Amino acid sequence: MPTDDTGTLSDSQRRRERRDTLVRRRRRLSILGAVLSAGIFLAALVALWHLAHEMDAAAVSAALRSASTEQELLALAFTVVSYTLLTGYDFLALRQLGERIAYHVTALASFTSYAVSFTLGFPIVTSGTVRYWIYAPHGLKTWKIASLTVIAGITFWLGMGCVLAWSLMREAQALSPILRLNPALVQAAGAGVAVLLAGYFVWVSLKRRAVIVRGWRLDLPGFRLSLGQTILGAGDVCAAAAVLFMLLPAGHGMSFETFLAVYVLACMLGIISHSPGGLGVFEATMLIALSHLPREGVLGAVLLFRLFYYLIPFVLALVMLLIHSGWSRMRGKAARASPSGRA
Repeated sequence: MPTDDTGTLSDSQRRRERRDTLVRRRRRLSILGAVLSAGIFLAALVALWHLAHEMDAAAVSAALRSASTEQELLALAFTVVSYTLLTGYDFLALRQLGERIAYHVTALASFTSYAVSFTLGFPIVTSGTVRYWIYAPHGLKTWKIASLTVIAGITFWLGMGCVLAWSLMREAQALSPILRLNPALVQAAGAGVAVLLAGYFVWVSLKRRAVIVRGWRLDLPGFRLSLGQTILGAGDVCAAAAVLFMLLPAGHGMSFETFLAVYVLACMLGIISHSPGGLGVFEATMLIALSHLPREGVLGAVLLFRLFYYLIPFVLALVMLLIHSGWSRMRGKAARASPSGRA
């Protein structure tokens, strides 16, 4: 090992060693995360396989047809509410970045990016790509689009954490048999999530905070904007959960607050598994957690939820992106044909 004249490591060598240590640590964490995700996904598939073999296909088909028109209309209405609130994610992120872009552009970018990423998975890549396609012509730089995507992700997790903490603490007794945990432990878990949220708010309130990843600096929102993110995210999570809640079999006897905790946990496991839209993991979690209800009815409700919240918005987003692409080409041709160079 090369040393300086005193026989000790030079500063540059120490920095290089620290950097190499961090790289190795990140690589190990990345591998551990991939193994954990694969384990959750495979475990969910095995559970889903066993549960599916115990079901009657005719009963599942009957459950799909049993949803009333009122249930479907309410599910559709809450889907619209959820995706409308999602447009606020980009609005708040643009405010943090000091950018002003027309709301119709923000709404298009937000809706299409989430509808695509929810279905295809890998949100950083898929939603970032869709946002770049829409925001770049309006002068938003690549690094700002990346920052916007991360800030919007923070909004989602703040909302999820808020809803999870509230439902775990408030409905500990009802959740205890569902989660197969002692009520005190359920309440303690909710309190732990609440403490983490409070700690984050205190942390961003004391001074301007930023995270730096490989030379890329991201300034985090302060207290007021973080509070707005939490309220907006919680509203979106509640609206999305309401879509599935409305489609559950009649007479389930479960309060919405109790269902919220089950829904959030199923979503989190689906996200950790990295399967597109939590496919397989979300279904298995819901079937196991709601085992006191008819499994065919729960699976039918989840399949309808996939239709209303994932498939229909995904198809609509693709159509809107095609129209946007065609309109952009027409404007480009008009600009090139105009003597002044403007459409």
